[in-house]
Amino acid sequence: MSEYGIVIVSHSSQIAQGIYDLIQEVAKDVSITYVGGDEEGGIGTNFESASKTMKSNTADKLLAFYDLGSAKMNLEVASELSSKEIEIYDVPVVEGSYTAAALLQAGVDIEVVKSQLAEMNLNK
Repeated sequence: MSEYGIVIVSHSSQIAQGIYDLIQEVAKDVSITYVGGDEEGGIGTNFESASKTMKSNTADKLLAFYDLGSAKMNLEVASELSSKEIEIYDVPVVEGSYTAAALLQAGVDIEVVKSQLAEMNLNK
């Protein structure tokens, strides 16, 4: 099992589930947790669900990915209150999380993973 895990926060439960399903095909040994949508099943994110998703990940070091601005804000607040080491990436959520998971599964050094993610950086 990788010492790093992945957290995905999306405004849509279907998008979050789809990304998780895709990543599971290439990274069975990486702890991946995700959340999408609001508590009523609609579109949105909130701090509580982002925090719960981080806590439920078995890894103590997390790479976090999101789709839109308020998801990032909720990740930032949740990470400030977490005892885990969390890095939030401003990259395309599908491509970034998939790349990180595949590289972690392959045992690639974390600095190489971070370098690959840096090349995908967006101004979100």
